[in-house]
Amino acid sequence: MPVTLRHFLVLGLIACVVVLLAMPSAKKVAKRFDAIDYPDARRVNTEPIARLGGIAIFAGILVALFVELLGETFLGWAGFYTGGVRTDVNHWGVMIGLAVVFATGVVDDVKHIRALAKLAGQIAGALIIATSGVLFDSLMNPFGHEMIHFAWWFAYPLTVFYLVSFMNVINLIDGLDGLAGGITAIGSVWLFVIAFQGGLVETAMLSIVLLGACLGFLKYNFHPASIFMGDSGSLTLGAMLGVISLLGVMKTPTLVIMAVPLIVVAIPIADTACAIIRRLLRHQPIMQPDKGHLHHRLLGRGFSMRNSVIIIYAWTFVLGLGAFLMSNTHGVWIVVVFLVLLIISFAIMWAVGLFEPVLRHHYHGRQPLDEASDSQDGVDASN
Repeated sequence: MPVTLRHFLVLGLIACVVVLLAMPSAKKVAKRFDAIDYPDARRVNTEPIARLGGIAIFAGILVALFVELLGETFLGWAGFYTGGVRTDVNHWGVMIGLAVVFATGVVDDVKHIRALAKLAGQIAGALIIATSGVLFDSLMNPFGHEMIHFAWWFAYPLTVFYLVSFMNVINLIDGLDGLAGGITAIGSVWLFVIAFQGGLVETAMLSIVLLGACLGFLKYNFHPASIFMGDSGSLTLGAMLGVISLLGVMKTPTLVIMAVPLIVVAIPIADTACAIIRRLLRHQPIMQPDKGHLHHRLLGRGFSMRNSVIIIYAWTFVLGLGAFLMSNTHGVWIVVVFLVLLIISFAIMWAVGLFEPVLRHHYHGRQPLDEASDSQDGVDASN
């Protein structure tokens, strides 16, 4: 029996309600361990705000998936195992991997661990997920009809790199109230629509659960925020997006399907790429915070925090729509849609000055990049 739309919506609702109910407890835990973002010159918040919202987000995801797995086991629900094709995926193992990523974020929120220690935790979680069956080990040959299979020694590092990259692009975009949660929510909507339309049960189920968790969180995090998700939330959301996209690739291993989730989260990917280049040109550690992120460029152009976030929401929606069109077209039209999205995105990034540090370095040789262009933003990044 196929999984119904109502089934999916119930799971999303469960995740949303659990997050809403768990958020007050998350605030108490944050205060108990002093996991608080206090105002300073580097932050945009003007009053102390708890940063362990990820606890509630993870609780929502965990409870919704636990209910689903119990329903399949004892009530005969259609879902991961009975309605899906990827029966070789150990979903309990995937949840353990996500728990490791979540725990890494919690420790960082409370203790501020070193970047290498945090990276090690992310890699450990990603490796558990990969060994649980969510492995990027094949792809359809774009110039033929045969499958390209990757050797295990290549597939595992590729999968870990892929998952860790998703974790960090969401982590780095988490700089304004409601930004990371909203981008993930919009991306989840489009991933769900595409997966549901294509009969990708696992992908659709995880997407709707992620959407519900994000919506519950945004009740507390949209400007003015009363709690931040912290690394415990951003790393979890990024890991979930990575798992969702890999399940889609595994089920329909074509370049177009692989491109869809990447397009949906293209904004944080582009912002992260620019941040890495900017910091390398300044001879700074790539994880060192600065104030050159996309959202801070928008603030520097005079947009309010709320309007800056809404602009990025709208841009993300357009990218998601483009990804949907790409998944429903063929041949040259896929390229046309992709080029339109690329032009729109490049124009926006150019307009807000995201490329300024790189261009300044290009035209002025190897002179040190100063902070002048960033000081115009009037705020500093939290990542």
